[in-house]
Amino acid sequence: MMDAIAGFHALHPFWLWLAVAAAFLAVEVATGTGWLLWPAASAFVVGVIAQLLPTSFVIELGLFAALAIASTYLAKRFLRPVLEASGPDLNDPMQRLIGQRGQVLSTFEQGRGRVFIDGKDWAAETDEPIPAISQEVVVVGVDGAILKVRKIPT
Repeated sequence: MMDAIAGFHALHPFWLWLAVAAAFLAVEVATGTGWLLWPAASAFVVGVIAQLLPTSFVIELGLFAALAIASTYLAKRFLRPVLEASGPDLNDPMQRLIGQRGQVLSTFEQGRGRVFIDGKDWAAETDEPIPAISQEVVVVGVDGAILKVRKIPT
């Protein structure tokens, strides 16, 4: 078995490294971690280098290890802060309402009323008096299906 792989590598190093990259990508798709993208890309780069330059398997393996470590470190160091979410979870429709503006539909009594936001009628609460219908409000929080709102000064 090892002789067959060694023989295949001698004739087609690019395809062997492409298979390694595909295996890393398959595991990445199955797990969704984001960390196996870099070894997959490294395997592809080593495959291209092995196709263009005559190298031994040991050199290719060392190059793969160096590229995988360097690319993973650089991605963790520089790419992760860029990709981290700074706002609410976009997959949570209630959290997306935070910061949205809307109109008061009914006068707030004892801090509770109705507002029209994002094309829908919502139950809302506030800590400040909002006496006027059509007063503009902004969503500052969500508690279950009740929006926490604050009036916008006119």
